Amino acid sequence: MADVLAADGGVVRLRPITPEDADRLQAFHAALSDRTRYLRYFGPYPRISPKDLYRSTHVDHRDRVGLVLELGEAIIAVGRYELLDRVGPRAAEVAFVVADEHQGRGLGSVLLEHLAGAAAENKIDTFVAEVLAENTVMVTVFRDAGYQVERSRDGSVLHLEFAIDPTEALLSVRDSRERASEARSVGNLLTPRSVAVIGATPGAGRVGGAVLANLLSGVFQGPVYPVNPNRKSVRGVHAYATVREIPDEVDLAVVAVPPQAIASVLDDCMAKGVKGLVVLTAGFGETGVGGIAAERELVAAARGHGMRVVGPSALGIANTDPAISLNATLASVLPGRGRIGFFCQSGPLGAAILGEAAARNLGLSTFVSAGNRADVSGNDLLQYWDTAPDTDVVLLYLESFGNPRKFSRIARRMARNKPIVAVSSGRMAARGKPAGETERSIERDLFAQAGIVQVSTVSEMFDCAALLGYQPLPKGPRLAIIGNSTALDWLAVDAARGEGLEVAESVHLGPQATPGSYFDAVIEALRSPEIDSLILVFAPPVPVGVAAFADAIRSAADAVPGADKPILTTFIAEQGIPNLLAVRGPGGTAIRGSIPSYPDPERAARALALVHRYAQWRTKPVSAVVRPKGIDAERARRLVTEWMRDSEGRWLSDLEAVELLSCYGIDVVEFREVRSADEAIAAAEELGYPVAAKATGELWRRRPDLTGVRLDLWRPEAVRQAYTDLVELCGDPVLHIQKMATKGVGCTLRVKDDPSFGSVIEFGLSGMIIELLGDRAYRPLPLTADGATSLIDAPRAAPLLSGTPASPRVDKAALAELAQRISALFDDIPEMRDLSFDPVLASPASAEIIYARARIGPEPSRFDTGPRRLG
Repeated sequence: MADVLAADGGVVRLRPITPEDADRLQAFHAALSDRTRYLRYFGPYPRISPKDLYRSTHVDHRDRVGLVLELGEAIIAVGRYELLDRVGPRAAEVAFVVADEHQGRGLGSVLLEHLAGAAAENKIDTFVAEVLAENTVMVTVFRDAGYQVERSRDGSVLHLEFAIDPTEALLSVRDSRERASEARSVGNLLTPRSVAVIGATPGAGRVGGAVLANLLSGVFQGPVYPVNPNRKSVRGVHAYATVREIPDEVDLAVVAVPPQAIASVLDDCMAKGVKGLVVLTAGFGETGVGGIAAERELVAAARGHGMRVVGPSALGIANTDPAISLNATLASVLPGRGRIGFFCQSGPLGAAILGEAAARNLGLSTFVSAGNRADVSGNDLLQYWDTAPDTDVVLLYLESFGNPRKFSRIARRMARNKPIVAVSSGRMAARGKPAGETERSIERDLFAQAGIVQVSTVSEMFDCAALLGYQPLPKGPRLAIIGNSTALDWLAVDAARGEGLEVAESVHLGPQATPGSYFDAVIEALRSPEIDSLILVFAPPVPVGVAAFADAIRSAADAVPGADKPILTTFIAEQGIPNLLAVRGPGGTAIRGSIPSYPDPERAARALALVHRYAQWRTKPVSAVVRPKGIDAERARRLVTEWMRDSEGRWLSDLEAVELLSCYGIDVVEFREVRSADEAIAAAEELGYPVAAKATGELWRRRPDLTGVRLDLWRPEAVRQAYTDLVELCGDPVLHIQKMATKGVGCTLRVKDDPSFGSVIEFGLSGMIIELLGDRAYRPLPLTADGATSLIDAPRAAPLLSGTPASPRVDKAALAELAQRISALFDDIPEMRDLSFDPVLASPASAEIIYARARIGPEPSRFDTGPRRLG
């Protein structure tokens, strides 16, 4: 069972047909119009008749699968495939029908997508469908799904046939549909036509009173319905005992009642047909196991009736569009209209951040505080803002990831057009534990690969937002600093250089600088082809009128059309968008072209450097995930399926690991497992001298002193002696005799399941000192071509791989390809839990794996692969 989104953003539930559905399926069929029945069922090839379509399917049956979509208690769509008995590729006929009142919502595409996913898992290659030629809608569903459809005609019937293997084109179409449906889902929440406040009170000191006061004072453009069983009116507005009694439709319900009252409120909302919930009530997931269970039940029930949920423990949502004017939050201060979208989780912190944005005169387009993020998450908001025409910049305050793989994919795509600035709370590790250095490194690398501007504090977040939201991106690192304070000017120079910017020009106007001096200097810098951006320092030594200086700076910025260079100021230590430097748009709000100010030059230089790095990232070509050649994924799946049959998960033996890795073109340096000295000598003769003898116990494998290893054995006598010594040392007769690898630089490659970030690949050089220093680089999977290359170059010790006077350059391309093969393995085999290559010897001509360890286990929830569904 899964919750999925229709094209209009509504939630529907997907599950297999069961015998208990008989009566509801009969009602579904009876309610279909004659036209729908005619288009669906007429034809000379009734392989899937109405009776077959509604037949229940055993959950483990591979040859036929039936699915239903339901909303509340009603079945609204049915789909099915049945295996065909024919020679050639395994093929199945597919059919589905959608209730008349739900046609046009994209439900056929949803069913087709999930049926194809089930069929692919069951080794079915092709779908076949028989469609009346006049049923153009059904033909469009297949084509719009991204399939390459072959058509033939037999009278009035079209025979359609298409491969269901997920090609790049198909995945692109699926991602586009997902993006559109999730964006509409959030858009429905942020653009309600009516709002009910359940638990509304007259006093603004209580949650229900505060949100009602904000809705009314914010001049929401639709009706607001207070719900309070003990009052006839609240704040002069007619009140209702329950949401069911409201005579008109309710798009959004804001819930501010005690946790114990949530169940009855939810029943009322479901009966009323409310489309979305904002749950301000606390006391759910943050309270422990019982609260988590109650939270899940709340979301499951809401989704089952087509509702999305913001919260629980949310601050609320806001939309500053004058046509909406929605302030369904507890915040006492809301910033004005702007083009910045903001998402956070924590309610109290969100209120403080909104106040800070308002104080800096930074305008917002929309705001969501998701609280416990039980349903609507940051990923949903990114999908919405990616296509929102009124949002240019996105700010995120993150405490955890819901689906890190999906977050990375969406952010990487979105950041190509709209900057994302993110600050993490330092609690990104799972289960509420403080993030350690490893987690912070993973987070830093994940953000960098996705093009996210990562900042450490809320102040830095707004510093970057003021620049990104109102000024153009810098085209390069060359900076002009213009100021009237020698000390502050030099401070700006030092700060800029410390951030990696190039100070191409420093103009000291002196304490007697006039508005005209600033005007001329700014004009000259804007016209100079050697300058990419400007920092202006204005700190008069004595009190003077500042309006003339602001006018001069603004006028100069407008006087060179097409300059397209960002201007930052430290204008009398103000921060944000000073009124005197603002360019006003409709309604008097600050718009693009306004000049941001910072309290000191260091803050300005830091913001400019972060934005410059983002601008550089945007100029790089988009890198795709590349699958190396020579991969046999089917054989790998068969092996893992067999190994998992008798176990819920385990470490593979050394020989099993070698067999699995060989499916992906990954070779471990050849070795033989031996149990006697004679076997050891025979193995050495077979492999060819020189060889190494190694103890196999975990205690001995990674000892830095190599006590359990004997290297460069050239003769049978040396092999015999090594075997005798190692057995006596470790007490285990099982040893490995391994061919000596080419000498090289020791490296490590590992993949592990990170509870916060998903599957993460790690690379670094070998050695105790490097390991103690934590010199490791991380990337989320799957790896793009550029991601694999940058992974190898990322550790601080990576220059050793490029050659030194004492050692040659190694084959870094071989290391990058090895990382890509690992990425493909984890992408194809969801049961892969851990993998370690330690060491990998990188030489000028190769990268040879000395030792490999692999662990398999049950597949975690990976909602970013396969058909669309809500997490």
